[in-house]
Amino acid sequence: MRYVWLAFLFSVVAALSLLGRRGDLFTRPPLEVFPDMDRQPKYKPQAESRFFPNGMTDRPLPAHVVPRGRHVEADPAYLAADDHMFRGYRGALLPQDTDWHRGFPAGVTLDAQLMQRGQQQFTLFCAPCHGQLGDGNGVTRQYLMNAATLLDARITAMAEGEIFNTITNGKATMYGYGDRIAAADRWAIIAYVRALQRAAHGKVDDVPAASRAQLGL
Repeated sequence: MRYVWLAFLFSVVAALSLLGRRGDLFTRPPLEVFPDMDRQPKYKPQAESRFFPNGMTDRPLPAHVVPRGRHVEADPAYLAADDHMFRGYRGALLPQDTDWHRGFPAGVTLDAQLMQRGQQQFTLFCAPCHGQLGDGNGVTRQYLMNAATLLDARITAMAEGEIFNTITNGKATMYGYGDRIAAADRWAIIAYVRALQRAAHGKVDDVPAASRAQLGL
């Protein structure tokens, strides 16, 4: 057994002598058994290039390029600036409470079709954590993952633009859904959340007189 340990120690010393340690200085390039793509043939940002006539690796954007996050199907005039529709706030780099838009963008029509789409998307993306009623009693609670209740007074009073931003970029332990849910569907979800809040905090006086008899009120 002693000879096994001696052979192992000799192998380690020999390997360190031939290959050296990472970061050591050598007069010649050290041997690399597994380079692991440490030195890739690539250009770094703003590096020099002999391939292009102007000597720059950074290339100008092609004509009519579409900004990331703008959807043709959601907004035919997607090249026009619409911070309300796609960001939820008034263009500030670091939005404050007063910068969030209240209400829905001009391109969003509050109708039964929007509510149905919002319910569908809410059930798919939001209900597992926030629950079908938005009360935070989702399936993740069984695994000790507590989500915020959307019926809380803090969220009820929150501007629609801030809710849109939270869905897009995430907050706290919630990750963003901007790459999974189109902007129009995010607004549909917000409309459905408002309906859930209204239903949870509604009063008898909110029901039209013509509909009270159907509800036995």
